Amino acid sequence: MNTTEKLPAMAIVTHSLPTLSRRYFWQEYPPLVVLSIAWILGIFIVAALADLIAPYAYTALDLKARLQPPVGFGGSVRHLLGTDELGRDVLSRLLTSVQVSLLIAFASTLLSAAIGLILGFLAAHFKGWIEQIVLTLIDFQASIPFMIIALAVLAFFGNTLVLFICLMGCHGWERSARITRSLTIAANEQGYANAVHALGASSWRVYFRHILPNIASTLIVSMTLTFPEVILLESGLSFLGLGVQPPLTSLGNMVGYGREYLQTAPWILLAPSCVIVLTTFSISLTGDWLRDRLDPTLR
Repeated sequence: MNTTEKLPAMAIVTHSLPTLSRRYFWQEYPPLVVLSIAWILGIFIVAALADLIAPYAYTALDLKARLQPPVGFGGSVRHLLGTDELGRDVLSRLLTSVQVSLLIAFASTLLSAAIGLILGFLAAHFKGWIEQIVLTLIDFQASIPFMIIALAVLAFFGNTLVLFICLMGCHGWERSARITRSLTIAANEQGYANAVHALGASSWRVYFRHILPNIASTLIVSMTLTFPEVILLESGLSFLGLGVQPPLTSLGNMVGYGREYLQTAPWILLAPSCVIVLTTFSISLTGDWLRDRLDPTLR
């Protein structure tokens, strides 16, 4: 009798387990975050395979096919996203532009994080005038719009891809430096850092082998904020004609050239603009989700 009475309840619990697991999954990984991560992975795969999947060379001209609309709007399947004012395939140029823009953003973000990490460690380790110099540089960097600095440097020194990446790498380092300094000072006051110091380890070994792994999650979240900022900054400078120079192309470069044909051939501008918006939105959303996941104070 007792066994038969318990069976329905067990069946109800067993039946509800899949629903609970699905709820738990969507609570941990919201649908918008999943879509953002999928877009980021897809855009990086496209950037890595751009030279293989591009139907044409991004500099190939076809003046007979200039300003052809995309497929579905009167265009042909030879040019899925249409052509620009010189007959160049928009899809091929878009793939190469994604590759170049992500290369600039990724390299610049790593350089910015490295600068901020080293200066943050220096400010936390050396007290007195070295710390004051670092803090003054941080305040100076934060007080001046970076666009003005970038315009002045590019106008004075000219522009190459290496110089442009180094210049973009000077953006956002003050955020990483502040985070590194504050977290390193807090870690030095904790027991594990003092214990390693007492065992005779050098200061830089303590910082890079013991403190850095403990603050890496916060720095990664900071990098997810810098990455879309660099993409937008590169797009703005290229739009003004001071970014990536022809014959190389980038997302901002395509938007800059497409603005002159906004009324007659809007697909030249809309394709890279959509990629810029979706990429920056996806990275920002993923970074916000990572902050909630990795920061123990927010759990």
